[in-house]
Amino acid sequence: MKPSELVREWVRRFNAADIDGLAALYAEDAVNHQVVTEPLHGREAIAAMFRTEFGRATMVCIVDNLFEDGEWAILEWRDPLGLRGCGFFHVREGRIVFQRGYFDQLSFFRQQGLPVPAHYLG
Repeated sequence: MKPSELVREWVRRFNAADIDGLAALYAEDAVNHQVVTEPLHGREAIAAMFRTEFGRATMVCIVDNLFEDGEWAILEWRDPLGLRGCGFFHVREGRIVFQRGYFDQLSFFRQQGLPVPAHYLG
């Protein structure tokens, strides 16, 4: 599966809140680094993050642009509430081995009606 095809499948599973399906797209030793937090190491840690996030918020990913370059796919996305972001996916042998995501977490908290953690604001 080409990286862009894998990311389209990732979006489909994300929009279905299919945590197990999402986790299966990652290599066992994958790294997921959403730049607003520390990197997560391993499929189980990534699945735990998805469980937490889907447990507290309704999340939808709408593809604005999807680019591919070799083993990489770059996703520019938005959600129905107006949040925007982008993700970089490094794919090897049909699995995500590294993902980095950029978005405004403070806007995410506010749009979802979530409390902003005290440590977040310093």
